[in-house]
This record gives sequence, C-alpha cells and structure tokens, in this order.
Amino acid sequence: MADSRNKTIVKTSIIGVAVNALLSVLKIIIGTLSGSIAIILDAINNLSDAASSIITIVGAKLAGKEPDKKHPFGHGRIEYFSALVISLLVLYAGVTSLEESVSGILHPEIPDYTTASLVIIAVAVVVKIMLGNYFIAAGRRVDSDSLINSGRDAALDSVISFGTLAAAVIFLCTGISLEAYLGAIISLIIIKSGCDMMRETVSRLLGERVDADMAKAIGETIMEFPTVHGVYDLVLHDYGPDSYQGSVHIEVPDTCRANELDNLIRSITIAVYEKHHVLLTAIGVYSINTIDEEVIRIREEISSMALKNEYITQMHGFYLDKEQMTIRLDLVVSFDAKDRRSVFQEVESAIQQKYPEYQINMAMDTDFIA
Repeated sequence: MADSRNKTIVKTSIIGVAVNALLSVLKIIIGTLSGSIAIILDAINNLSDAASSIITIVGAKLAGKEPDKKHPFGHGRIEYFSALVISLLVLYAGVTSLEESVSGILHPEIPDYTTASLVIIAVAVVVKIMLGNYFIAAGRRVDSDSLINSGRDAALDSVISFGTLAAAVIFLCTGISLEAYLGAIISLIIIKSGCDMMRETVSRLLGERVDADMAKAIGETIMEFPTVHGVYDLVLHDYGPDSYQGSVHIEVPDTCRANELDNLIRSITIAVYEKHHVLLTAIGVYSINTIDEEVIRIREEISSMALKNEYITQMHGFYLDKEQMTIRLDLVVSFDAKDRRSVFQEVESAIQQKYPEYQINMAMDTDFIA
C-alpha cells in the first residue's frame, strides 16, 4: 500500500517537473523576445513549480523510509514538511512577482507580442489546468498534501497565464498595457494562496482533530464485539498520511475475566488495523455494573443529572463499589464552555450532595473527535 502510494506521488511529480520545465523554457524565450515582464514572471513561476515537484519526490522518498531506533514511528511527517516548503516557494514567488510588477508600474515598458507567443500562452493555460486537476486528483487519492498544494499552485498558474494572455489581447486591441497592474493583482492572489497552504500544513503538523467519519467508523467496528458496551476517549496520533496510532477506552461488563479481556483486546486491535489501517497501541477498560439493579438505577440518575448541563456532552466509565462506598465516572465537558473547570466542579458538587454517603471520584474528560 505504502509502495503504491509513493510510486503514484513520484510518477505524478516527475510529470510535473517535465511539463513545468518545458513551459518555463518556452515562456522565457517568448518573454525575452517580446519584452513582456508578465511572461517572464510566469516562466519563473513555472520554474518554482518544477522545484516544488522535485521537493515532493524527495519528501516522498524520505517519508517512505522504514522506522529506525531514533524514529520508531516512521518518517511519514516529512511529507508535511515538504508541503510546507512548497507553500513557502509559492509565497516567495508571489512576493518577487509583486516586486517586479510594482517596478513595471513605476517604469513601464512596451511589449512586442507575436501570434506564435500568444498561441503558446493559450496552450500553457490549458496545460496548467489539466496538470492542476491531475495533481489534485492524485493528491486526494493518496492523501498527499504536497501533491494537492502543487495542484493548487498549477491552477493558479493557469490563471496567471490567462491573465497574461488577456493583457496581451487588450494591448493589441487598444494599445494600453495593463501587464504590470495585472501582474500585481495576480501576485497578491499567489501570496494569499501561499499563506493558505502554509496555514493548512502547519495545522496538520500541530495536530488536528481526526476526521469524524473515520472516528465513527472505528467506533462502529469496536462495537461489533458483543462484550463491548461503549467506546470512548478515542485518541489518534498522526504520524504521516494514512499512518495513525492511538488509544481508546471500552466499557465491558464487570463479570469479564482477565483471559476474556485479553482475547477481546487482541481481537479489537486486529480488526481495527485490518479495516482502518489504524494501530491501537493501548485499549483501556471501564468496567460497568450489570447485575445490581439499585446500582443501575443510580447510574441512570447521575447520568440524567450530569447531562442536564448543556456543556456536559457525555458520561462514561461509571462504576459503583458498595464495599468501598465509592462512585467513579468520567464527564466530557464541551470546549464551548467559557470555564470548563467550573462546569465540571458544579456538576461534581451536585452529584456529591445527592449521594453524600459515597466518595465521588470524577475525572474531567475531553472529546478529541467531535
């Protein structure tokens, strides 16, 4: 699976290098002969795209390295850094283009277009649109931020080339040169695109919430085991595209024996990995009262009390021990609460007042998915 993914990334990127290098050479020739600053800037932008594809290839190769002693979780996150470098290249291209455009506004030059140059620019527009769609589709198929960023950059390039073509037509029809002004507008669009790419990549490096559909699917897989009464506290760590490790808590009857739990946990680990390619390195266990009717009634009463608070989204891990006279449970407090700790303490106090004879052991929990 990983080998196939890397081959797709490398193949797509090599095509990108070849196409962008060819377009860059053609545009440099046309821009130099016609004296068009817009075409020359467009050519430089194509060179940055070729560099982006090379960075993507290197990133994919390094990310595909096997885990080692220093990096036991693999090298998958290198792809995020390569995506970050690409976003910086896009940003740099935008800034330098803006500088050249402003210079062109202050010191205008009259371009000299030919029919051949306009035809090549028109072809470049079509080629970049096709290349951008190809990169984005491949990137989404293999979950590669680097390819997606390169595809978005290619789509922007098609806009740049189209703008250059439009400016040339306007000049030929009216004699008015809008190249530099158009270049400035396009440069600002490129700068914004680079910032957006950078923000998205940095967000993934910092650690984003796992996709809710993926989390739901994992929960449904675990709930397929009859012994499991609830699935909570799913935490997944992203070690690169399609490389997740994590932990989860499950609720099981208090009558389960150690050997049954061992078999259950092993079976869940295998099932989740086979279906979702997620390695659960730890599965915690909450025991729930299933025999004593009075305890079941108390659990329902406490659940009702807790969930009346709009910021309490879930209660789990409930267990009442009559011998120790203790009640333990976890409450999930929403991030929408202005003061999550105050909400938790308020509910804890109410439960303690309702059941003063018991020692209440509560933990404030967080939903890392929803």
